[in-house]
Amino acid sequence: MELNSIKPASGAKHSKRRVGRGIGSGLGKTAGRGHKGQKSRAGGYHKVGFEGGQMPLQRRLPKRGFKSQLLKYNAEVTLSQLQNLAVDEVDVLVLKQAGLVADMVKNVKVIKSGELTKKVVLKGVAATAGALVVIEVAGGSIAA
Repeated sequence: MELNSIKPASGAKHSKRRVGRGIGSGLGKTAGRGHKGQKSRAGGYHKVGFEGGQMPLQRRLPKRGFKSQLLKYNAEVTLSQLQNLAVDEVDVLVLKQAGLVADMVKNVKVIKSGELTKKVVLKGVAATAGALVVIEVAGGSIAA
């Protein structure tokens, strides 16, 4: 095979439609644009979403919602999940290794859901006010 012998697959290339080249071409005179009107004029067209003066769809529908891109870096852990862990000192790395939070998570917060009876020390992990009470009653604490 030589560079000068390479050709595109048959049917892959086709010549561009040439309009306005006389009556014999079948695309002469109006060149496929029809007669009169905005769409037949050079430079005459409307903006995207224009509905002829009717209120466009994107303006008729209400604005709604917002999803923060920072949420993917936050995670929650329940008290019952801490109860099932075999570790006494819990930090973000331990939770990632246990599969309780995703790898890209940076901030973890313990929420009050379920029971906790064993002593747990949290390092670099936040807790809600209710969860903090349960952790301290069980003999645990939160290290800064």
